[in-house]
Amino acid sequence: MKRLISLLLVLCLAALAMLAVSCGEENGDASETTLYVYNWGEYISDGSEDSLDVNEAFEEYCREELGLNVKVNYSTYSSNEDLYAKLSSGAVSYDVVIPSDYMVARLAAEGLLREMNPAETIENYAYISDDFKDLYYDPDNVWSVPYTYGTVGVIYNTEIVDEDDEDIGSWSLMWDEDYAGNILQFNNPRDGFGTAQYYLGYSVNSENPAEWQEALDLLKAQKSVVQGYVMDEIFNKMKGGSAAISSYYAGDFLTMYADNDRLAFYHPEEGTNVFVDAMCIPSSAEHYDLALKYINFMLSEEIAIANAEYICYASPNRLVYESEDYAEYMTEEMHPDAMEILYHFDMSKTEFYHDLPDDTRMLMNSLWEELKIESTIGVAIYVICGLILGVGVVLIVSRIIVKKRRQYYFNKYSK
Repeated sequence: MKRLISLLLVLCLAALAMLAVSCGEENGDASETTLYVYNWGEYISDGSEDSLDVNEAFEEYCREELGLNVKVNYSTYSSNEDLYAKLSSGAVSYDVVIPSDYMVARLAAEGLLREMNPAETIENYAYISDDFKDLYYDPDNVWSVPYTYGTVGVIYNTEIVDEDDEDIGSWSLMWDEDYAGNILQFNNPRDGFGTAQYYLGYSVNSENPAEWQEALDLLKAQKSVVQGYVMDEIFNKMKGGSAAISSYYAGDFLTMYADNDRLAFYHPEEGTNVFVDAMCIPSSAEHYDLALKYINFMLSEEIAIANAEYICYASPNRLVYESEDYAEYMTEEMHPDAMEILYHFDMSKTEFYHDLPDDTRMLMNSLWEELKIESTIGVAIYVICGLILGVGVVLIVSRIIVKKRRQYYFNKYSK
């Protein structure tokens, strides 16, 4: 009987505790909920340089409008492949991620994304341009909400690169021996191979191994003029003038130009990549409803414009691109041709990356490893040979010294 009474007492206490938590949540006194967001580096308005801290603004919105105590845990990655490695490992859990188009397709195909049907669950999705719906990577608009879009081009320093150089306007500038040691290349296989494939006139979605091999050969030929393979490191190098030429994203050029007006940009005549980065919810997300609220918040006018102005990428949100204040800011504060660079490029000369078949992706990765490892092995061989030669010299000298000492003592004591 005592056990029964004790059990009933425990159950009552548990019920009261649950009721207290429920009441606390209704009154905004719930314990803190952490929303995990994983995004590209330098890819959100974060409060620096007098910008709006949109994550902090979301936390405030949750407190004041939703009665929720939310903390945004925000971390960054430097490539789609890094993002994929984290999600596919199952070792981490994020609530919102922002992959590029082809990676959206891959993550969805592998069951790593959760359906959200934004037309039904996200009110501000109505502001997304129809040009960015029904695209190849999400044809039924199930998995993603466009965040930004952009293109890849060539950035160069007009104080170092001759403005009359005939290679300006072409991918060939990236291979120009006159600027050896001043050229930067992408440090990810998709974009890195893309520069060579566009230059060769091949599709970046080719499944022909011979074309991938030819692109590798071209990248190997480029190595003699490449200073380094970079991602976010490009900002300091190009802004500071320690490099003169690089392929990179149009939006990031505008960010660099703000600190170095000697920089110029063009879309290569052979063609280039156009991409969409989209907000998605991983299948492992622990806070699905809160993630939807976060995405909806990111599409609201003030927040969307703050992000577009800060990261300088094109926005698919008409609240942004139809804003006169936004257009004025971009042309007066960022670059006179900012709107042309971001929004008025020739789409007929662009191509999306598609999710590659497994065998082609494996080939690409193995060829990229071959490209990256080759120089390391080359340096290592020189170092090893130098060590062997040095050890050999030491051994020979030591043997000579020992032999002379033995001869000295033999001569001394044999008399």
